[in-house]
Amino acid sequence: MSEPGLFVVCKNCGSEVSPYVTECPYCGQRVRKRAPRLDRGEQGEEPRRKQRTRRMPSLGRIRRDEIPGIAPDTRPYATIALIALAIGANIAIATGQVSYFDLGAVIPGHEEVWRMFATPFLHANAGYELITLGAVAIFGTHLERRFGPPAPVILFLACGAFGAYAAMQLNDSHLPFGANGAALGLLCAWLVDDRLAARRGEDRGNDMIGVGVIAAVLLLLPLMTIQASAIAAIAGGLLGAVLAVPLSLLVRR
Repeated sequence: MSEPGLFVVCKNCGSEVSPYVTECPYCGQRVRKRAPRLDRGEQGEEPRRKQRTRRMPSLGRIRRDEIPGIAPDTRPYATIALIALAIGANIAIATGQVSYFDLGAVIPGHEEVWRMFATPFLHANAGYELITLGAVAIFGTHLERRFGPPAPVILFLACGAFGAYAAMQLNDSHLPFGANGAALGLLCAWLVDDRLAARRGEDRGNDMIGVGVIAAVLLLLPLMTIQASAIAAIAGGLLGAVLAVPLSLLVRR
């Protein structure tokens, strides 16, 4: 765009006026229809920019595979069901209408197969139940979120039943009541899967000290109550570790 001249001459009064006005300041005569546009690109003059409010990008909801080994948006319904069954057994016994034997407690002379699967749900000691079901809640939830609802149910039943069977076959002085074998089986299954993941280069950043403390408490429960069998705990833990290998290798997410 060409620059305007230094001045223009008013045709009415002959006065020299600025080229950037539209009317003569002396006589009021209209000099031009509109003033020329100013050049804002001169050196030393910054062009004005409109300040626009930018929205900060929001983080989307975390996806299932963004944190290896866990799906935070999955509710552990199967694990909750296992705990609810154990608590429901206690409530039923508290009514006085049924006994531990009626619900499947394993005692010498009554070692039917179905009792091996039922006895992990039975606890006559509140502290013992709190510890074992707490461990089931922790590691059952992790396994369910990792492998889906069938995993904690199968591991709980298999490890609990195998622990009870081993205790009865080895004539343990402690009757295999309660879920110490099932809980330790879940813990060992989770631990094996975590270690296999570490070997594949997946660093999940889990607290191994806390896991070790829980495992030690489960193994020492026979010192607290005669219902807890050390043989059942060890056998259940070993089976959980064994079952975790194909589970971790075949069902990878």
